[in-house]
Amino acid sequence: MINNHTYYSLRYGSLSVEELLEEASKVVCRDEFGWGKFALTDINTTSACLDFIRLAPKYNIHPVVGIDFRNGVEQQFIGIAQNNEGFIELNSFLSKHLEQKKNFPSKAPSFANSFVIYPLDKYTGIPLKPWEFVGIKSTQLLSKVMRNNDIPLHRLIAFKTGTFRNKKDFNAHRLLRAIDNNTLLSMLSVEEQASFGDTIENWDVLVMKFNLYPKLIRNLQFLLETASIQFDFGKPKNKKVFSESEQSDYIQLQTLTYIGFSERYKTHTANDKARLEKELETIHALGFTAYFLIAWDMLKYAERKGYYYVGRGSGANSMVAYCLFITNVDPVDLDLYFERFINKHRKSPPDFDLDFSWKDRDDVIAYMFERHGRSHTSMLATYNTFKHKSAIREIGKVFGLPKGEIDFLTRIKSTPRNIDHLSDLTIRYSNVIKDFPNHLGIHAGGIIISDQPIFAYTAQEYPPKGVPITQFSMQEAEDIGLHKFDVLSQRGLGKIRDAITLVKSNCNVDLSQDINNINLLKKDPGIIKQLKGGNTIGCFYVESPGMRMLLTKLQTTTYTGLVAASSIIRPGVSKSGMMREYIERARSPEKQKYVHPKLGELMAETYGVMVYQEDVLKVAHFFAGLTLEEADVLRRGMSLKFRERNDFDVIKEKFFKNCAKKQYKKELVAQVWTQIESFANYAFSKGHSASYAVESFQSLYIKAYYPLEYMVATINNGGGFYSRE
Repeated sequence: MINNHTYYSLRYGSLSVEELLEEASKVVCRDEFGWGKFALTDINTTSACLDFIRLAPKYNIHPVVGIDFRNGVEQQFIGIAQNNEGFIELNSFLSKHLEQKKNFPSKAPSFANSFVIYPLDKYTGIPLKPWEFVGIKSTQLLSKVMRNNDIPLHRLIAFKTGTFRNKKDFNAHRLLRAIDNNTLLSMLSVEEQASFGDTIENWDVLVMKFNLYPKLIRNLQFLLETASIQFDFGKPKNKKVFSESEQSDYIQLQTLTYIGFSERYKTHTANDKARLEKELETIHALGFTAYFLIAWDMLKYAERKGYYYVGRGSGANSMVAYCLFITNVDPVDLDLYFERFINKHRKSPPDFDLDFSWKDRDDVIAYMFERHGRSHTSMLATYNTFKHKSAIREIGKVFGLPKGEIDFLTRIKSTPRNIDHLSDLTIRYSNVIKDFPNHLGIHAGGIIISDQPIFAYTAQEYPPKGVPITQFSMQEAEDIGLHKFDVLSQRGLGKIRDAITLVKSNCNVDLSQDINNINLLKKDPGIIKQLKGGNTIGCFYVESPGMRMLLTKLQTTTYTGLVAASSIIRPGVSKSGMMREYIERARSPEKQKYVHPKLGELMAETYGVMVYQEDVLKVAHFFAGLTLEEADVLRRGMSLKFRERNDFDVIKEKFFKNCAKKQYKKELVAQVWTQIESFANYAFSKGHSASYAVESFQSLYIKAYYPLEYMVATINNGGGFYSRE
């Protein structure tokens, strides 16, 4: 009840959060309203805590969280958060020791908002504070250790560890311990594994075992009833204020945006200005003002340092982002919908993917930590899990199977009938531990900047690279409302930067202004000639054999043509047959036939073929009459990652009702829906393709006029798609 583990106790626990809660729902003591209390205390981690807290109400459980502090497998004490402040204390204490790579002391610090439980065999007779207890297992009630320690009853507590449900879980635990110790299962010492007695036990059974010492049960009840933790999931928890106040932030955002607007749009319409105002109002209403300013500030730092960058992702659909020079894609020119980026229906955050040269990215990340404070800033973690083959290899090794046999087991798709016992166990238990987290990795570029200290949500790990990472992934960050900034690296920007430096050195020509004049590049004859002939080797995103073949087939000569080509080359789209259809329609106008004139009108630029995610929005909005916000819910609903299924079902129903009101034929509606359904899961954001196409044009421009310098820069930056050789 008080010391329970999930498989986030890495290479130790064998239960997922859901499995632990499911088991807990069967054993807890429930109150008159049917709710029970249950504690999660993973070993030296709080990775599972947010999911545990979020999911517990589904099982009618009030969650209690803490940390099982251990040096190796040797338990020092358990910390239980009395409240959210106690959770911060525990996370801070754990993080400090992980950073310094120090063992945990046998004596806990003076926590102000956390209970501490010392296992009986680790208790040294030190005076106990009012919030400290000594945990007694039922098997220790009559032991000499208990009798020899003169501990008052009110400082003793019934102690039960829950790591398994059954023998299968215990076996998986032993295998994980052998993997962790890099030893044969037969050589695994008893000290390195848990006792089979650490099964999750029913409350009534526990009470019965302590019937001679009811005070210990009452102390346990007191602790569980006192401890409480709550989070408001889903509401934004990023840094809320960039300057002095939210109001001053909004004024600054408006000012910067309109300065950029006057520069980006020398001539503009009333619709352009109306759209800009609508975007600003939406950003402000949804609480994302500081998010935009933080991104802007980061890129101003990069400019001061002379770093080249590309802002991409769905952020390219925003006029505000374009006017702040976060992106170089004009959403008006390309007819990109802001609602694809932010709208009132979207519960997920805005998404800026900011690419820097691989040489510059670490400095930009260091700036983010310095600018916003290490106590509020962290890189996100990823869970590196046991995959099918790695699970077989690891378990095969601890069973002592020879390498050849392990290799054979990784290749077979089904279990042979005549397989030997150990090989059978290897396959069986590899399926058990498959997808278990194995160790934490660093997210490719996700950074969170929280309004509250990071320790309010997680402890931090300190990998060799030096930047602290959360103990949870982007999934948990999204659930709690922490919206990440993706600060990524690529070698294409390194090529551009180095090539410009070489051109200035060799030819005394400064390309830094021309390279950012996108309108100039779009019309440049040197670029057009290279595109049309597929002469794009060495140029970002357009140098693969498949892409060069596509460019020559399409005879691509325009920026929008390259944007489309960048989308249809993707495996999902090409496999769906749409790439072939697009090529045929582009080369033969007579093949441009549409199931409805409206569809041809909506997708005239792509010959009536769905190429972008925005095409789904167009069809849902203009053909079926959904609002753009509803259309985006529909688009996201096609994604395998989409989780708000209830909203999707409501919008889907409205799609068909609206089509019926417009008196479309049922066969037509069914055909259009099938196209959307089959395509949307493979679709690429047009803004994303457009962002990449900008960098492609910059690369092509330098290569066209300064090929020697460009290719030297390409080789110096690793070669790109091809090796240096």
